[in-house]
Amino acid sequence: MDSVSSVKEFIRKQVPDWDDEIMATARFKAFSGQRSDWEPKYLFWKDLILKIARHLDLFIIQPSQVKEEWFNRGGLTPLCIDHVLCLMYNEGDIVRNVDLVDPSSGRISQLFRKVRNLMVRSPVTPEIIMLEDHLFLTPLLKDKTAQIIKCLSESHWTSSCIVTMSKFQGMCGPSEAAPLLSYLSGLGKAQYFSISKEVIEGVKISLSSGSVPAISSLDLDVLRLIWTAQKLEDQIAMIDRRYEMSRKSALASLNSGNKKVALRHAREMKLASESRERCTALLNRVEEVLNVIANAESTQKVTEAIRIGAEAMKQNKITVEEVEHCLEELEESIDAQKQVEKALESNPVSGIEDEDIEEELEKLELELESENLKISKVEVGSTSGEMGALGSTDSLTDALSNLKLHDGSATESVSQKSPFPTRTKNSKQAMLEAA
Repeated sequence: MDSVSSVKEFIRKQVPDWDDEIMATARFKAFSGQRSDWEPKYLFWKDLILKIARHLDLFIIQPSQVKEEWFNRGGLTPLCIDHVLCLMYNEGDIVRNVDLVDPSSGRISQLFRKVRNLMVRSPVTPEIIMLEDHLFLTPLLKDKTAQIIKCLSESHWTSSCIVTMSKFQGMCGPSEAAPLLSYLSGLGKAQYFSISKEVIEGVKISLSSGSVPAISSLDLDVLRLIWTAQKLEDQIAMIDRRYEMSRKSALASLNSGNKKVALRHAREMKLASESRERCTALLNRVEEVLNVIANAESTQKVTEAIRIGAEAMKQNKITVEEVEHCLEELEESIDAQKQVEKALESNPVSGIEDEDIEEELEKLELELESENLKISKVEVGSTSGEMGALGSTDSLTDALSNLKLHDGSATESVSQKSPFPTRTKNSKQAMLEAA
């Protein structure tokens, strides 16, 4: 009931008009007509189902629960939910139990099963979907598997890792481990294997973008060592609990004055301490062997990379001296780049003051004025030949019309307005006599 109320509250936050009767009536109707008519409604329900599943942090849903509990409004349930789930299945957003591979089967068996499902896959109707006990949401399956791989990558620096089945179940959850392992196996990212004698189950998971490598004899030994280390850790935890119980009992006996019982509990504490030391020493030894194996795997990959590089050098006829010369040039360029970056970081605008910038601007302004002056002189020179006669005639007419002999101010006005240079008195008199 708590999860149902949480879903109701979440829906009202995501859909503000959820309680609106008109909108609810339109949404709860069955699909009819062409897909273009009901596709917006389908996308609404699909997105809401995925949002609720993410809110609840689950990728396994029950069709009956989705219809009868999540979207129940006063006894009314959406008539289109079965169709929505069927469409999500057909589009790959949902998978069923029959679509998941059996992780305990071999790769060949898994491949044959995939081919058979593709060839003889029968159409799935909304009625068949609603009869399923559980459905798995593919987008959330991807998110969950990505979280698991990320968590394992933080504690393993190799391209793949091996974990016991109990640890994998602890990471995923008891009910989610099986579908997650099946999904990873179907993608080729994980492979289940076991040691039948000790009934030790393990999973090899790829932490890179590639598929998980095939199981080798070394993987069996690593699984046995990891299983032994986990058993030793459990044993140490149990010894710690026993030691704490003996310590509390010894203190209680001393407080009550029963020294004999207190000595017995102290003896148990001593035995527990010795047992813990032995288990810890053995656990350290197992972890040391696991580290040696991991280092050997890394060394093997480095050696393989060197071998491939040597073969490529032979095929392309590249000598060792050429490679060393290229590496030296690369180091020099890297050092030079680092020096430039340090210089820029330490003093990006060293030696540049505001006064220097103003001086540079003044120089640019002077250059710009001189260029404009040259351009204007060129334009004036080109037009002076054509407009010379007309300009002189007009100027002379203006000068004569504005000239007044008896007014000194007028004479000054002529000298200001006329484009000609100022003439002497004699030249003015001669001009009047000629007129």
